[in-house]
Amino acid sequence: MRKIWLNRWFSVAYHYVNLIRHNEEGVAFAFYGTHPNIDHVSLSACDVKETEPTVEGEAYIEFCLNFCARHGIDLFIPRLHMELIAAHVERFEQIGTRVMVCSDLELLGNMMNKEKFYRSLEGQGIVDIPNYRVVQTAEQFAQAYRELTEAGERVCFKPTEAEGGMGFRIIKEEAGDPLKELYGWVTLETTFEETYRTLSTAERFDDLMVMELLEGEEYSIDCLSDASGNLLTAIPRRKSEGRVYHLEYSEELLALSRRIAENCQIPYAFNVQVKYNKGVPKLLEINPRMSGGLYITCLSGVNVPYLAVKAAFGEEVRPPQPEFGIKASYVEQAVRLDAIPSRAETPGF
Repeated sequence: MRKIWLNRWFSVAYHYVNLIRHNEEGVAFAFYGTHPNIDHVSLSACDVKETEPTVEGEAYIEFCLNFCARHGIDLFIPRLHMELIAAHVERFEQIGTRVMVCSDLELLGNMMNKEKFYRSLEGQGIVDIPNYRVVQTAEQFAQAYRELTEAGERVCFKPTEAEGGMGFRIIKEEAGDPLKELYGWVTLETTFEETYRTLSTAERFDDLMVMELLEGEEYSIDCLSDASGNLLTAIPRRKSEGRVYHLEYSEELLALSRRIAENCQIPYAFNVQVKYNKGVPKLLEINPRMSGGLYITCLSGVNVPYLAVKAAFGEEVRPPQPEFGIKASYVEQAVRLDAIPSRAETPGF
């Protein structure tokens, strides 16, 4: 039985583990999970769980190598410290552990930083890039805001290095009623004045990307490639209102995915996020890992996590045929956290 380890993942790793475990070919796996919080729900799907240390750099690599050697891990699927782990793939291979990660360090580094990745794709005819500026001072922010608004764009901003929606804000044109807003829903909107005032409290701050607000439909395209980065399938997932998603066939988005795959050659599972503005799909980001909504995409009949694992083990994966035209949503599910063995104390490393 092959052993798979997932280090500190998001809660949706619970779904990844179960999708791989209940694969259509009946292949048996044992799953190991680690997280600083031993009660993290992702660990409840694993056969063995342990507490993960909050260390970085070489100390974290030593922990990972020790964990793999001690448990005889066959495949390591990292989320935390992907770049660091990718730089040491050979050390894992020397102890018999495969790592499901993009090993092209320059490409991986670019994908983890919006500005670097946008610059690497600009002018190549692969995908349209939003109009943006990268700023580090309040005055630079003000200039970027003026230039974008003068070009007729609404404006938003986000840190160049952030996962998901962390740090994302939309600049509204007019301030609302503070009292009504206090009693209303928390939103992602802020004013130029509020933002400028906050940014002015620091002489310089970490890179902030100020860009045109994309106001059309948003798509998350879950992609599956072989170990060499050859695209096997791409499944566009459109976000609708609330928790509703649509798995849609779009030749425009499939062609976009093929261009990205041919240019970047990202292996295994990755995710392309685009949003339309004025009829043009523009790139938000590319995540070189399984996406948070991948378990919804798998309702298409394509078990992306399992097929990615097969590819990581060097096995042939034939291009699957997803079902499109699916409307889907999700609900909360109660999960017991005391049903599997655990080690509350971090072992020595």
